[in-house]
Amino acid sequence: MITNSQIWVSDLNSRPEIRSAFRSKTVRFYDTTLRDGEQTVGVVFSPQQKVDIARQLDELGVSRIEAGFPRVSAEDAEAIQLMLKANLKAELWGFSRAVRADVEELVRLGLRASIIEAPTSDIKLSAYGISRDEVLRRVGDAVSFAKQNSITVAFFAVDGTRTDLDFLKRVYLAAMDAGAKEIVVVDTIGACGPEAVEFLVREVCAWVGKEVPVHFHGHNDFGMATACAVAAVRGGASWIQGTINGMGERAGNADICEIALALQCLYNVPVDLKLGKVREVSEVVRKAANYTLEAWKPLVGENLFMRESGAVASQFHIPEAIEPYSSELVHAQRSIVLGKKSGLDNIDLKCKELGLSITPEQRTAVLAAVKKRAIAKRGLLSDEEFSKIVRGSTGHLG
Repeated sequence: MITNSQIWVSDLNSRPEIRSAFRSKTVRFYDTTLRDGEQTVGVVFSPQQKVDIARQLDELGVSRIEAGFPRVSAEDAEAIQLMLKANLKAELWGFSRAVRADVEELVRLGLRASIIEAPTSDIKLSAYGISRDEVLRRVGDAVSFAKQNSITVAFFAVDGTRTDLDFLKRVYLAAMDAGAKEIVVVDTIGACGPEAVEFLVREVCAWVGKEVPVHFHGHNDFGMATACAVAAVRGGASWIQGTINGMGERAGNADICEIALALQCLYNVPVDLKLGKVREVSEVVRKAANYTLEAWKPLVGENLFMRESGAVASQFHIPEAIEPYSSELVHAQRSIVLGKKSGLDNIDLKCKELGLSITPEQRTAVLAAVKKRAIAKRGLLSDEEFSKIVRGSTGHLG
């Protein structure tokens, strides 16, 4: 349960002209870590790893898990079969091109819902060597075939943000006429800013009607995927697609957990995701994918609740003075560390933490020794190193 006592953001976020732009409907998340996330260069998940990650996503509260692209990967098909037996609460979705054979594989596996994608921008159509009329034909055939086999379809317009709006509307409506129940606005190469995303999502919502769920699927090529997803919610999207840790091709996908944090904390928009579980799931996915994360990454970074600076350590006893939300919200630990930038407050807090005692006269000398050691090693001191300095504080320091 999130309470205001855990969130310390600017009151400007609560201004009526800002809050009124958001609908009160709960935003839900469609996770594509196991498909689009695995497209991160060099990442390969085994079927068992996919099942393990799917269980983590389920516990996180993800509403839908995109289980893979079975037509092009036998391992994805194997993983989907395992996931179908795992009794997950989340819906399992497949991924298919607007190709009947792709849908047939979904039918064989027993999936009851899937994305069906097709390119829609002129530049993508040129790259594939197909016409607009051919796309419309393929979409109609694949979606109607899926409907005949009782598969719920969300139609996914590849490179939708660079598609002629008249043609994009035509494709979306054709997909719905063929049986698609949901629509995905897709910023395939992160080519839109937040204002453009909000405009497009609002347009699409008007085209398809208020009863049709609209998703947003964005990429982070300009570092704006979270902002774009928030803008999509302002525009009327009720589903956000993305990955854990923002993993994906190029600069990655939208990070669903960052988006959930921003929506909940900044705009008081209800989200269907357990923020207290995020850091644990992030680490499971990171280890399975065998990559490192930036220590300063929002929400899951190692440094977020770690304080080295003396000026900041002096405020450590009042978390809201130095943090925008409580570490308890995301089940993280706050800590004081010692390094070049530390001050006397760091020394006092670390001594208290470790149960060490020094006299007021020794504090300055201990701090000088800490700084000297940190500069020499170009990093932080371990608790053991600090304890050694304190133990020698009555004699030679260094």
